[in-house]
Amino acid sequence: MFEKKFIAQAIDRSAQNPLDRRRFLRAAGIAGAGVGAASLLGASPASAAETGGPSDAAILNFALNLEYLEAEFYSIATTGARLPESITGGTGTRGGVTGGRAVPFKTKAIRQYAQEITQDEKGHVVFLRSALGAAAVSRPAINLDASFRAAAKAAGLGDNFDPYADEVSFLLGAFIFEDVGVTAYKGAAPLISNKTYLGAAAGILAVEAYHAGLIRTTLFSLGVQAQSAAGKISAARDSLDGPVSDDQGILVNGTANVVPTDSNSMAFGRTPGRVLNIVYLTPSVATSGGFFPAGVNGTLNQSGGGSPSSGAAGATVMPSGGVATGAGGTSGGRDSGLLVGGAVAAAGAVAAAGAYQHSRATATDGTQTDVLPAK
Repeated sequence: MFEKKFIAQAIDRSAQNPLDRRRFLRAAGIAGAGVGAASLLGASPASAAETGGPSDAAILNFALNLEYLEAEFYSIATTGARLPESITGGTGTRGGVTGGRAVPFKTKAIRQYAQEITQDEKGHVVFLRSALGAAAVSRPAINLDASFRAAAKAAGLGDNFDPYADEVSFLLGAFIFEDVGVTAYKGAAPLISNKTYLGAAAGILAVEAYHAGLIRTTLFSLGVQAQSAAGKISAARDSLDGPVSDDQGILVNGTANVVPTDSNSMAFGRTPGRVLNIVYLTPSVATSGGFFPAGVNGTLNQSGGGSPSSGAAGATVMPSGGVATGAGGTSGGRDSGLLVGGAVAAAGAVAAAGAYQHSRATATDGTQTDVLPAK
């Protein structure tokens, strides 16, 4: 009973019409609940239109673009294969994936870490697509070749960086993505009013934080050279996402910095615009570039280009821009960051905890190797 009430409350908040709500309920495994589920809801929180932020569907699709990127990166590294076509189609233009090959892992533990993260990221893609239904965007064109070389060159790591060349290079490539994911989820926290819903989102954030912590810890254990390289990548990210200097390497003042925090031991957050600055590899306003040479699919597709001002109650007030762009949306409206909507926060925290763990062991699409047991 608690789980159904928990899911239904969050879904009611996020669904923008009855069709959305029915789709989310199906994804959460409580389809057919009908009046019984509706009676659990009580008063509904404000809609996206009322708060001036982007719709939950737009936010979920923004998340799906990023999950495609991570899932392709890890899938190719661990299996040599891209995601199957059955989970990459949808609205917008489906693009191809350039670059990548299986990493010649030598350390059993690192190989298994990579395989486990692959399962998680692929699961995120499958779940988001299921929750969004026909509204899910296609995988955009993804570049895992020239983009890594450009990012590494900007970081001072040379002209020919290849994250698939060896396991250390792979870990550095993963480091580029994982910290960005954590800060994107954190950026949503101040905008969530329902405590139960916030708890669900926190559970998803924890998965991304586990990934980032694992990558950071492993790199730190590899010694000075890896620590220095990670520091350069951190500095490069910081140079792209606006004037605020909050990104951190894994070594600060000669001391381990596995958990990057502020003076209050809190993680920092990023808005969609700042996230896109990093994956587009530009500090300017743009709608394509870097890892997404044709841009991301969906309405949240524009990187930021300036310093946001502070709004009421700690909200981020972005400059005037397109109706649903990473650079801001409506004038004076709050940029929702990577606020993972009801489908992920509710069903992902409860339903996916069981259903996907089962699918990890029974998947038959041929893209997984050495499937790990359910956690």
